[in-house]
Amino acid sequence: MAPQRRISAWRPRVPGVVEVFHAHYTEYAYPMHVHEAWTLLIVDDGAVRYDLDRHEHGTPHDTVSLLPPHVPHNGSPATEDGFRKRVLYLDLSRLDESFIGPAVDGPDLVDPVLRRRVGQLHTALAHPGDELEAESRLTLIAERLRGQLRPRLVEEPWPDRPLAHRLRELLDERLVEGIALDEAARLVHAHPAHLVRAFSGAYGIAPHQYLMSRRVDRARRLLLDGRPPGDVAAATGFYDQSHLTRHFKRLVGVSPGRYRASSR
Repeated sequence: MAPQRRISAWRPRVPGVVEVFHAHYTEYAYPMHVHEAWTLLIVDDGAVRYDLDRHEHGTPHDTVSLLPPHVPHNGSPATEDGFRKRVLYLDLSRLDESFIGPAVDGPDLVDPVLRRRVGQLHTALAHPGDELEAESRLTLIAERLRGQLRPRLVEEPWPDRPLAHRLRELLDERLVEGIALDEAARLVHAHPAHLVRAFSGAYGIAPHQYLMSRRVDRARRLLLDGRPPGDVAAATGFYDQSHLTRHFKRLVGVSPGRYRASSR
């Protein structure tokens, strides 16, 4: 099989994410190098072996690898078919330098829940307009990482219904223009992770799911008024018509155009 090097990379509009990098390599081997950001790595096919701080590590199934900034590492395929990976580079606002030591000691985290959440975050980051979902998922991922590296620093918060109610009011006020999670947390004076957990615990739905549900609900009314899907997308806060279509089909089961055509 001929060597393959397929990549895609972009910088999303999500605080704390320096870069998203997806790659499929069959024979390429990284030399020793460093990053100024955290490297959060999952491997979808194959496996990677790497050296970090003079110790060999690998990426078996369900592993999430967290490589700290400023610490040299390399990387090469551990199977003959190479590997397909997804990487997030995170700045120090999500994990500060105090976690570098624990990450060097144990960079490979066998945690299926964390692995699934990182995959869901990559999906959200691939769709412009889903920044609130991506922020929420990243906030909970960072909290779980901190708990894995230094468990005693993280405590499970108690439900906070008044806080959840304040966030719901804020989401209702910003239905069309939207709001970033960090801004919402500043306005209601709460830590972002606690804010997401409080809302989810109180209402049984994550903040980004609530916002999208409200937007789709409003879109339904406008479509029944006969407005075209492109106009409805702009009027209800979606990034574009394809963004509306994706969420509309997920919640209603049909496309906005078909829904509009069904009205009498």
